[in-house]
Amino acid sequence: MLNIDIDAVKHYLLALQDDICQQLAQEETSGQAFQQDSWQREQGGGGRSRVLEGGQVFEKAGVNFSHVFGDGLPKSATAHRPELEGRSFQAMGVSLVIHPRNPMVPTSHANVRFFIAEKEGAEPVWWFGGGFDLTPYYGNKEDCTHWHQTAKAACDAFGDDVYPRYKKWCDEYFYLKHRDETRGVGGLFFDDLNSDSSGWDYDTCFAFMRSVGDAYIRAYRPIVQKRAALPHTEQQREFQLYRRGRYVEFNLVYDRGTLFGLQTGGRTESILMSLPSLVSWKYNWQPQAGSQEETLYTDFLGARDWI
Repeated sequence: MLNIDIDAVKHYLLALQDDICQQLAQEETSGQAFQQDSWQREQGGGGRSRVLEGGQVFEKAGVNFSHVFGDGLPKSATAHRPELEGRSFQAMGVSLVIHPRNPMVPTSHANVRFFIAEKEGAEPVWWFGGGFDLTPYYGNKEDCTHWHQTAKAACDAFGDDVYPRYKKWCDEYFYLKHRDETRGVGGLFFDDLNSDSSGWDYDTCFAFMRSVGDAYIRAYRPIVQKRAALPHTEQQREFQLYRRGRYVEFNLVYDRGTLFGLQTGGRTESILMSLPSLVSWKYNWQPQAGSQEETLYTDFLGARDWI
């Protein structure tokens, strides 16, 4: 019988949340701090949400840990996975979205998670998932290269094919079909990572999830340090708010974590903390030819090689 140490996964995730919040707080110049909100889920489990709002560097930064469990999943969650029906489940993870105030600093997202479903007399069904992706408003090729080099370094010990595979999945996953746009410049995305899908044993899958989780802050913090104090105009701020609309559209229409959380009776405030404080939509807006705003579309959005 496979020996899965759920407590070790939970311990890692809680420590990861602590580390990321501590490092982000060191970059916030306003004195604003993360506020923690611990919560319980009536059907089983709970979590701790940490949110920094109204900062000078981070307009809204949310870093959430959750660990939920129950006797069974709703039909909406088992429709495409009949093997999960009749099993108890546990799902835990850290999910974060950072919305900076300065439009020269990209928004970033990261998530690492573990899921297990068990039934007496049967082997458990388990998998890891996660990744991180970058959403610039005014793209910088140096930042994109650094982001992807850090992502590749997190994958290198696990095989030469790992970074290209999960980079491609990220480009395909963070894609808004109704806009025919990628959400940003990508990074890594993986899901359903277990022995059947990867050929790795449980310990290797767990190690890979940790490698990706640990790489996020190494990828993002140097970008914040370089860009947070750059000057910007009101027009650039307006473009940032407009592009944030794409973020909202993706999270509410496509994002698996958002949909899973809402379907399983998760805590709505924590699930939707990924949404920015301010956002705008403009009817049929188009960037001016040759503008910095157009450059985002022509030189950054869309799947491309950055390293």
